[in-house]
Amino acid sequence: MQVFHHIGSLRAELGKARRAGKRIGFVPTMGNLHDAHLALVKQAQNSCDIVVASIFVNRLQFGLNEDWDKYPRTLPADTAKLEAVGCNFLFCPEEREMYPNGMDEQTRVVVPTMTDVLCGASRPGHFEGVTTVVTKLFNIVQPDEAVFGVKDFQQLAVIRRMVEDLCMPVEITAGEIYREEDGLALSSRNSFITDDERPRVAELNRTLNWIGGVIREGRRDFLVLQEEGAKRIDQAGFKLDYLEICNSRTLKPAAVDDTEITILGAMYTDGARLIDNISLTVV
Repeated sequence: MQVFHHIGSLRAELGKARRAGKRIGFVPTMGNLHDAHLALVKQAQNSCDIVVASIFVNRLQFGLNEDWDKYPRTLPADTAKLEAVGCNFLFCPEEREMYPNGMDEQTRVVVPTMTDVLCGASRPGHFEGVTTVVTKLFNIVQPDEAVFGVKDFQQLAVIRRMVEDLCMPVEITAGEIYREEDGLALSSRNSFITDDERPRVAELNRTLNWIGGVIREGRRDFLVLQEEGAKRIDQAGFKLDYLEICNSRTLKPAAVDDTEITILGAMYTDGARLIDNISLTVV
């Protein structure tokens, strides 16, 4: 695996691959890699000749009092994991490489829909940081396909809308959620969960599945279901950020006649903010 820290050298190598007719896949990450990240790389390998992964802890998508400075940096271990699964290129730039004119004067990319609800409501400016850095990474790598985990369902929806609106020639592919045996979704922030909390944090996933089950059985009182789900999270000892039953395409509150529904939730532990979602088709 070749490792690049500078845009110019990565572009030069990718240019060779592109001229040779290779299909380029891309998996952007913030590092601290786990099996779900590696599964995205393997998924890209199934449809691409060359796979590029990036590791960049993007300060632009972290708000005030968030954990940018505490976010785990594990580059040596991450590099070894990517090499072990056969990733071809790793791009791990410094901040000054990505933002040469500084953060305050950086041109921003704004998606006006789906970004001020759910995670966007409690993390103002987060998705502007995501769409800005992903646009820059797409311009650097120029991939044919980019793979994003569906655990960040809202992020995936926003990026798909951005690509469509800006006519970017990138196929966006979703990778499935990987979970622990009790249902907890794999996340880089799971390392912040305390031993006392660990047996209880899967309640978020259990609650989402409970709501999904009763919707499949015919319940359509979505606001009541959200309230009942919130009580379950509270009884488990966690602070709920949000629990919403949404239209899968628009992320607007689900209507009783919607057939594609996604249930999304986020909650706080003492040291982490955990998110999860499940999607279902109802008739």
